[in-house]
Amino acid sequence: MKRIGIIGAGLSSLYAACCLAKEGHSVSVFEKNTMPGGRSQYFKDQGFTFDMGPSWYWMPEVIDRLFEELDENRSDYFQLTRLDPAYQVFWKDLSSTLIPMEHEKLAELFDSFEQNGGKKLDTFLADAKVKYDTAMGSFIEYPGLKITELMKFKLLKEALKLDVLKSVEKDIANRFQSDKARNILNFPVLFLGERPSKIPAMYTLMNYADLQLGTWYPEGGMNALAQGLESVAKKYGVEFHYSSEVEKIETLNDIASSLIVNGAVHEVDAIVAGADYNFVEQKLIPEKYRRYSPKYWDKRKMAPSSLIFYVGLNKRIDKLDHHNLFFDEDLTDHGKEIYDDPKWPTRPLFYTCAPTKTDPSVAPDGHENLMILIPIAPDLEDTPEIRERYFQLVMDRMEKHCAEPLQKHVVYKNSFCVNDFKSAYHSYKGNAYGLANTLRQTANLKPKMKSKLKNLYFCGQLTVPGPGIPPSLISGKIAAKQLLTDL
Repeated sequence: MKRIGIIGAGLSSLYAACCLAKEGHSVSVFEKNTMPGGRSQYFKDQGFTFDMGPSWYWMPEVIDRLFEELDENRSDYFQLTRLDPAYQVFWKDLSSTLIPMEHEKLAELFDSFEQNGGKKLDTFLADAKVKYDTAMGSFIEYPGLKITELMKFKLLKEALKLDVLKSVEKDIANRFQSDKARNILNFPVLFLGERPSKIPAMYTLMNYADLQLGTWYPEGGMNALAQGLESVAKKYGVEFHYSSEVEKIETLNDIASSLIVNGAVHEVDAIVAGADYNFVEQKLIPEKYRRYSPKYWDKRKMAPSSLIFYVGLNKRIDKLDHHNLFFDEDLTDHGKEIYDDPKWPTRPLFYTCAPTKTDPSVAPDGHENLMILIPIAPDLEDTPEIRERYFQLVMDRMEKHCAEPLQKHVVYKNSFCVNDFKSAYHSYKGNAYGLANTLRQTANLKPKMKSKLKNLYFCGQLTVPGPGIPPSLISGKIAAKQLLTDL
């Protein structure tokens, strides 16, 4: 039995802890914050319960399978509700479109956008399914440590199915003519770290996850997944230490020998770091064991950060659904101000989650719980004045689309932005979604899962396979597997 220290209690760390403890090792998790979940934490205030980060539950079959690999059933920990409609899109002309759960109704919707839109959608989703099955089958669980992982003939043959040299935007534009169809299909890549014109078409696999596998809501909110994994981990004997920030990794003869936590020494035989990769490597370990330089990190293309508002209203809003995308401004212009010429956006698109539509328990009776998110470039200046200006902007636009006053009904308001991502999660440049999923930062070209220290392994959104809830869980699985192989 080995003593294994886990840095952070985000989703990747939680899954790694479960895997390692299941194999009989003594596992201790050290988390600087007060609860499990990392960016999927929640907070309560004045009768409202707000999910702080992820709000979309996609790929339920992947998450269920990961529970099964721990000899557990996800349904023993929380229930899922499939949302119908999956989400709503608001347009510039003040109209809106509901995205239905049933495929037949979805095809009819695309027929209303353009001639033969439903048939075009069927063909598009069939191709997206091939990419989804290929990526989730052959590629996603490789540790990205050896070039031979990509050199196998079978993998190269399957890679051709992924359209890695064509962009998402080009793939969609070649198939659909209507702006509404194009915007809906480009939406899932909005947070991948580059404009659709520069994201490989392999990521249309997300359209299959979105439109075919559905959008779900876990009973109790998004933190239910973290709580479930924490419960599984505790069953296997994992010890959790909250409000316990790791201050240093001590080394001896090219191995990590102990963690310094709140001034105390915790000896270890191995470490899995699920906290921010850049922070752990650049701040916690001696310089000679750092694989990457500050210059390397500065050249990485980051996915967006976010300005998030947590808002409570003392009335319900009829025109909002659970998930609402405000595509009433130009997607390309907003993308340029995130990726090409980073600045605070002039006319941003934004997203509003109203979980009260599915789960009334997250707000007092008759109240509405809103989480409003604007994607922005990482590392921007972040001041109260800037936040307030954008709050007024999004509220004005929501009032116009909802055709009723909102601001005078605000009874609770809080916000979270670049500075908070840095302070709460040590997030590199205050990013919200990790590295951009560009071709040059995919698979083996991401920061390595193994440290130069022989017994330190990384997991989470800055290494393979990348950001998102299922990939983060899988990252923890890969790190644990690699550690077990090397023991």
